[in-house]
Amino acid sequence: MSTSSTRAVRAGRRTVDIHRPDKVLFPGDGITKADLAGYYHSIAPFMLPQLRGRPLMLERHPDGIDGPRFMQKDTPAGYPDWVHRVTVPKEGGTVTHTVCDDTATLLHLADQACVTLHRWQSRAGRPDHPDRMVFDLDPPTDDFAAVRRAAHHLGELLDALGLPSALMTTGSRGLHVIVPLDGHSTFDDVRAFARDVADTLAAAHPDELTTAARKQARGDRLYLDVQRNGYAQTAVAPYSVRARPGAPVATPLRWDQLDDPATHARRWTVTTVADQARSTPWDGSKLRPRALGPARRRLDALR
Repeated sequence: MSTSSTRAVRAGRRTVDIHRPDKVLFPGDGITKADLAGYYHSIAPFMLPQLRGRPLMLERHPDGIDGPRFMQKDTPAGYPDWVHRVTVPKEGGTVTHTVCDDTATLLHLADQACVTLHRWQSRAGRPDHPDRMVFDLDPPTDDFAAVRRAAHHLGELLDALGLPSALMTTGSRGLHVIVPLDGHSTFDDVRAFARDVADTLAAAHPDELTTAARKQARGDRLYLDVQRNGYAQTAVAPYSVRARPGAPVATPLRWDQLDDPATHARRWTVTTVADQARSTPWDGSKLRPRALGPARRRLDALR
């Protein structure tokens, strides 16, 4: 059933109503809420394994990407009962995050004009123990050559530490380099290790890389950001749409794709990412999670 104000979409055993499906969310591209829902419906088989069991922060643009942005942590009371939730501690209380475990939830979030999903580095069952470590390569300008160089430097160091890694474009300007962990380390341990890795790399390439948090101190160097490895910090989820013209998508890629001249942070969009998802199994899905202990000993020996 479809009307001018509501469109019903089937998702497994559920039917999700998309309200105001013709509402334009990306004015420069004519992409509507129905288009956003259609994208998330089609990409769900690839995206859901990256979301299941993880608390989310939701980036909503109810008036389109040119309007106000809302970063939503708490799950509204009006969300359907079948949307999974997890309540986790925060300073001075608790917060109840949405967890996206199925296609129906993904469609419901699209109906809420949730353009981008940001995920925790830990799962709901063990919120204090991350099972991935993230390095965010943030260039000072829209210069992907600098990102390529930094990714290669980082990948080589991680290899030397015995840590496997996977790549993902952010859909903005940079890349995330992601290391799967066994979930035994705490957030404090993971963030301290990531900071030491970044400091080691910046010391080896002081003209190219920096760990300076203040923009004024970075100059024209790429920022190695490890802050996403703290408790309750989030990183953009794979296959999430970014609120930028063209509707680029945060896209997993193989290391051998990094040097393809066509590759850049916004290479894949809602209209082109499906072929990448189908034809390019993500390295991250095949990597065995590692403990940080042996890597810490190797890193200390290098420093």
